[in-house]
Amino acid sequence: MNEQRPTGRQSRKSDGRIVIGVDLDNTLACYDELFHFAAHQEGLIEPSLPRNKEKIRDTIRLLPQGESQWTRLQAIVYGPRMSSATAFDGSEDFLRHCAESGARALIVSHKTQFASLDGQQVDLRKAALSWMKAKKFFDPNGCGLSPDDVFFESTRAEKIERIRSLGCTHFIDDLAEVFAERSFPRDVGQLLFAPHGANPPRQDIEVFRTWRELDEFFFHDQRH
Repeated sequence: MNEQRPTGRQSRKSDGRIVIGVDLDNTLACYDELFHFAAHQEGLIEPSLPRNKEKIRDTIRLLPQGESQWTRLQAIVYGPRMSSATAFDGSEDFLRHCAESGARALIVSHKTQFASLDGQQVDLRKAALSWMKAKKFFDPNGCGLSPDDVFFESTRAEKIERIRSLGCTHFIDDLAEVFAERSFPRDVGQLLFAPHGANPPRQDIEVFRTWRELDEFFFHDQRH
């Protein structure tokens, strides 16, 4: 990590509070196994393909009408099949530790509301909220969030503006492209969640492979 970078304990709002924005898809919610299962069930991949969303996507896009096949698969996974997605190991503990420490955690997701699937419109946001509810994100004895702490935006630009308007001191995302946008506020700590590893495009982007590393980054003092 870049030692000149302010830590989670140092980067605070003027009132002393840390406000951590968190992406949802592929950051809190893990789809690797689900994409693999659904793609194989649809006859799009061989079972030997690694359980990695990006590899699955790239393989399907090489097929005839690959882009439309991939779009349809996403509608399946993010819609009716989302209940089968898992939470990344340690992510629920992280959200709970935010509530216990007084840090505010907010979920900001770039997610369109509806997707077309076999002639019907599927509400992707409703599916996501149902998944979070099932994972006890909104349970006072669970992760301690409220549905009011979840924000869905239709475009990346709107997502970035929401991060700004919420006063986030940090943002956790699996896409470095979000941080590369010129509109992304540079006073917000940029934390890249990369479970499969990544080379950050800039030195001011911190990279974390696990939620336990993120937990340590923010809450080291409370754990020791």
